[in-house]
Amino acid sequence: MGFIDGIKLRAKNDIKTIVLPESDDRRTLEAASKILTEGISKIVLIGNEEEIAKKSEGLDISKATIIDPNNTDKLQSYVDLLVEIRKSKGMTPEQAKDLLTKDYLYFGVTMVKAGDADGMVSGAVHSTADTLRPSLQILKTAPNTKLVSAFFVIVVPNCEFGDEGTFIFSDSGLVQNPNSEELAAIAGSSAKSFETLVGKEAIVAMLSHSTKGSASHPDVDKVVEATRIAKELYPNIKLDGEFQLDAAIVPSVGSSKAPGSEIAGKANVLIFPDLDAGNIGYKLAQRLAKAEAYGPITQGIAKPVNDLSRGCSADDIVGVIAITAVQAASK
Repeated sequence: MGFIDGIKLRAKNDIKTIVLPESDDRRTLEAASKILTEGISKIVLIGNEEEIAKKSEGLDISKATIIDPNNTDKLQSYVDLLVEIRKSKGMTPEQAKDLLTKDYLYFGVTMVKAGDADGMVSGAVHSTADTLRPSLQILKTAPNTKLVSAFFVIVVPNCEFGDEGTFIFSDSGLVQNPNSEELAAIAGSSAKSFETLVGKEAIVAMLSHSTKGSASHPDVDKVVEATRIAKELYPNIKLDGEFQLDAAIVPSVGSSKAPGSEIAGKANVLIFPDLDAGNIGYKLAQRLAKAEAYGPITQGIAKPVNDLSRGCSADDIVGVIAITAVQAASK
C-alpha cells in the first residue's frame, strides 16, 4: 500500500471534519467531491450556497456542509470568541464581525478553534502568509512547541532510500533562515510528524554542504550547533549531522564519509539548513524524480491547518486533506 493510500485508510477509520474556505476554486471543489465520494472525511465549504452550486456544476458535493458566514446562527458566537482571543490587540465586536464575514480563512480557523471542525486546508489561491496568519493569531502554537514550521512528505517511486522512498523534507515552506535553535526545534517536530504520518521510526539527518567537518564555514557551524542542541533536547530521536545529502541517504556513501555514524546512509527525515535549500530540494525531487509531494504541511500549530502550493492539483488537495484528518486524529 502506498503512503497516501495508507493515510486515506487511517482517515476513514477515524472520520474528522475538515473545513475548506476556498470555495471559489474549482480544484478545491473537485477535491471535496473526491473526499466525500471516498468517505475520507466530512467537509465544510465556506461561501454562498448559490455561488458554490455554480462553481461545482458537474460535481457531487451533496454531502458537504455549506456555511455562509453572512447567514449562519454561529456568527455571533464566533464574533464573541474572536473578540475574547484578540482583545489584548484591541479587537472590537464590529471588527471581528467584519473580519469573519469578509475573510473566509478567519472564519474557517475560528470554526476549528470553536471545535466545529477538526482542521482546515487552504492555499490553492491564498499565500502561505494569508493561510497561517489567522492560524497563529487564533489557534496559536501547540504546547511545548517553540515555533511553527512546514514540511513536505516526499514519496519517490522505485526508490530504495529513506523508508521505501518516503521522506520528510523540512523546513520546505515557512521558516526562511532558521538559526541553530530553530533548526533543532524543526528537527524535533519533523521526527514526530514522520512517526505520526508514516508510522515508522524517524531517522533524522541535519543537512549541509559538509559531512562531519569536510568543509569549514559559518553555515556549516550553524548546522553543527543545531545537531548538538537537537541531540541534547531529543535524546530519544535517532539524529545526526552534519551530512551532505548523499551521505545522509545512501548507505555506501554514508559508511565512507561518516563511518562512525549510526544515522549516515539511513535517513528518512531531512532537515535543510534554510528555506532556499528545502524548497529547491523538494521541487527537484518532485519534478526530476517524479516524486509525489504532499504539502507544505504545517507542524507546531495547536490544531492542524495546512497550506497548499498554488500550483496544486485537485489530487494534491485530496492528499493534504487526508493528512490533515490524520493529524487531527493524532491530537
